[in-house]
Amino acid sequence: MPAIEVGRVCVKIAGREAGEKCVIVEIIDDKFVEVVGTSIKNRRCNIKHLEPVEQVIEIKSDDFEAIKKELESVLA
Repeated sequence: MPAIEVGRVCVKIAGREAGEKCVIVEIIDDKFVEVVGTSIKNRRCNIKHLEPVEQVIEIKSDDFEAIKKELESVLA
């Protein structure tokens, strides 16, 4: 199973955004990370609600719009 790390692309498996792809932008603690996605607002998410995939993108800044565009290009 791929590691939980900054830049890791994940699929949400719980909650109203289940099935949506997102990327980890910050690790808060051993249970929570901060994620952002094309249809997911920047928010805290329980690690148990994420399914990491093989793809990783490079997080260069805190610009969430740029991160969303990078995620879209990887998923396209």
